[in-house]
Amino acid sequence: MVDDESRRSGSAIGFEALRGRVIGCAIAVHTALGPGFREPVHRRALALELDHIGVPFASELGITVSYRARPVGTHCLDLLVASSVVLELKAVPAIERLHVAQVLAYLRASGCRLGFVLNFGAATLGIRRVVL
Repeated sequence: MVDDESRRSGSAIGFEALRGRVIGCAIAVHTALGPGFREPVHRRALALELDHIGVPFASELGITVSYRARPVGTHCLDLLVASSVVLELKAVPAIERLHVAQVLAYLRASGCRLGFVLNFGAATLGIRRVVL
């Protein structure tokens, strides 16, 4: 779960403005690199782009997964932007239902309400908005 202090650090950016910045950064990375690279390459490039425009983020952030109020495991988020938006990066032919289900699970585990599946594996950047 993302703590309240971390969540406040990104609160200066509104959700719609943040959404626009995230998508703009993803488009810039996809335009420059195109498809064909594995997810870590796109994650590092997207992190550089977010840093360049001054948007706070955490890369490969570990979150605790709980069941019946007890920790049962951990998961590493690809990117958490402004302590409130989960980004799951893919480099696959198309976004599948499973990818959306993954982001929904990550939203529940992190306490965030907004996430995106960003697919860098196709000729056109795939974007799926996921809201909890």
